[in-house]
Amino acid sequence: MLDQMTRLFTSAFNFPGLDWTLILVAIALGLVFGAVWLTPYWPPKKRGLWVIGIISAFLTWTAIAFIQVPLQNWAGQAELHFWNAKTLSQWLLLAGIPQILLSGLVQEGAKLVPVVFYWWRSHFHLTPRIGLLAGAVSGAGFGVFEAVWVHNTILASGWTWSTVETGGYLALLGFIERFFSVGFHIAVAALAGYGLAKGLGWQFYLITSFLHGATNYSIVLLQTDRLTSIQMEIYVAFLAVMITGVVLWLRWRKSALTVNLDEKIEGTSTSNEAKNK
Repeated sequence: MLDQMTRLFTSAFNFPGLDWTLILVAIALGLVFGAVWLTPYWPPKKRGLWVIGIISAFLTWTAIAFIQVPLQNWAGQAELHFWNAKTLSQWLLLAGIPQILLSGLVQEGAKLVPVVFYWWRSHFHLTPRIGLLAGAVSGAGFGVFEAVWVHNTILASGWTWSTVETGGYLALLGFIERFFSVGFHIAVAALAGYGLAKGLGWQFYLITSFLHGATNYSIVLLQTDRLTSIQMEIYVAFLAVMITGVVLWLRWRKSALTVNLDEKIEGTSTSNEAKNK
């Protein structure tokens, strides 16, 4: 199992046979996807927030490789202890739930860690707006990182523009799925950051973990032929847009006066930190 975890972790940094031009294309696409989804949040130009995104990218990927993978393997082995593979295959709609839920719990927990650290550095005081923005940047950090990994994987498999000419828009599904996945990662992490700032950290963590699991459940629906590939992408896109809409409403619902007050509070906090240094 350790070998499996290590291979997954290193796969994000090693793409043999893929030249630097294609790697840069994968990175550029990921950054563009992140910028498109993050722009409506209008995060302030605070250095600390962008550090959150960088930490989130590497921390969440590490958690997937060394926490999520073994937990899901153990969950699968536990199910096989009680039922055989044929029975589990017949009841995959139910049998797949534990592993799907674990993916949400691990990834949303990892994305929330740098936000919690930022909250602690702010002496346990964040306005809901800044908490939401900190979460959004955390989600963007990992969302872009994962998108680059997926893009590199697609390009390394031999994808070219001729693939689009042959397969049509279906050849672009992998990139389309990543576009909406980046938006999803940003939205749910922003929701978790908002809950943390409101004093409801663990409650919103569970909510976002469930939403993450609900999105990943599309894989089970695909495997059981409940959804086609196109329907699965529509499912993911719908959840990403719906959750983003709710979070952006929370982001912008305050009056201009309240937003200015938040900015003054955060500015005063930043000035005090600078004086202390």
